[in-house]
Amino acid sequence: MQNDEYKFETKALHAGIEPDKATGAIMTPIYQTTTYAQSSPGVHKGYEYSRTQNPTRHVLEKNLSALENGKHGLAFGSGLAAIDACMRLLKPGAEIISTNDLYGGTYRLFTKVHEQYGLKFRFAGMQNVADVEPLINANTKMLWLETPTNPTMNIIDIEAFANLAKKHHLLLVVDNTFASPYLQNPLDLGADIVMHSVTKYIAGHSDVVMGFLALNDDELRNDLAFIQNSVGAVCGPMDSFLALRGIKTLHLRMQRHCENGEKVAHWLKAHPYVDKVYWPGFESHPNHDVAKKQMRGFGGMISFSLKGDKLDDAFNLVSRLRVFTLAESLGGVESLAGHPATMTHAALPKAEREKNGVTDSLIRLSVGVEHIDDLIHDLKNAMS
Repeated sequence: MQNDEYKFETKALHAGIEPDKATGAIMTPIYQTTTYAQSSPGVHKGYEYSRTQNPTRHVLEKNLSALENGKHGLAFGSGLAAIDACMRLLKPGAEIISTNDLYGGTYRLFTKVHEQYGLKFRFAGMQNVADVEPLINANTKMLWLETPTNPTMNIIDIEAFANLAKKHHLLLVVDNTFASPYLQNPLDLGADIVMHSVTKYIAGHSDVVMGFLALNDDELRNDLAFIQNSVGAVCGPMDSFLALRGIKTLHLRMQRHCENGEKVAHWLKAHPYVDKVYWPGFESHPNHDVAKKQMRGFGGMISFSLKGDKLDDAFNLVSRLRVFTLAESLGGVESLAGHPATMTHAALPKAEREKNGVTDSLIRLSVGVEHIDDLIHDLKNAMS
């Protein structure tokens, strides 16, 4: 199935997927095997060893790359493993410019792991491309974008940064986790690599940990595949099967996430205890027009802060929730609530967190697919 031949919903169910040749099974089999028979040394059916190739993972990679309108896809053991592979493309001395309000795990990987091997990271607000260009120098090799950002939902203009990257011969990588390929396709806007934590919206059922890279360049794909195989950063066949299952309902789930997210955002904005609501669907949200241009919906991720900005108030609120579950992660069918300052972004220094809006009272919601009345009722009770 060609990437441009069918609509998203059809590709989600069929791209890269064929009935099993041995049995006719509609669902892709779980090839739970480590190795494959060879008729003579080096002569085989395309698979030698499951760290390098696995049929179930191969189908997932074809399916998910099609959803991102990409030529190639690589599935990893986690989102951070996929990010790590991108960093390994660079040599000591290279500099990477990234947004200053990115996911705490990414920040930790950049600063605590890769800086000690000679990479240098510059963190800056990326809402305006003109503010970033002066930071580029001869050592700059990559721009790392996250949009919407985690957890303050800032919107970054992918196309504008793609033009900047091409001007200075830089790699542009976009973390598309919050939007999913249903709402946003960075490759179409000029990105070189798209990264996903498949753990979140793509798998969608809180039962898989996985990462993914989608791209078009053949040489870049070969370099990343070499890194992936060499360090063993692969996902297993069972997880690949579960992710394929989740993808089949991605479009249906994202529609409900967006519907519920919009209603929760407006309810929070009207509540007297709420100070700020971070959701790109508001016309007042910074770069709202950019979000309208590059996204097909505003998603189910919302953050909000409480008046007075007291840590105890935030703890009390999230502890009183019953339909929303206090937990790490996001993007599953069930609604989750998190406290970024002590959970997802605890790795960031307090001063750095607060400068970027991650205050003590900030709460992040991953709005699920439950009935909206139950979600609003739950928030109302927790705030009473």
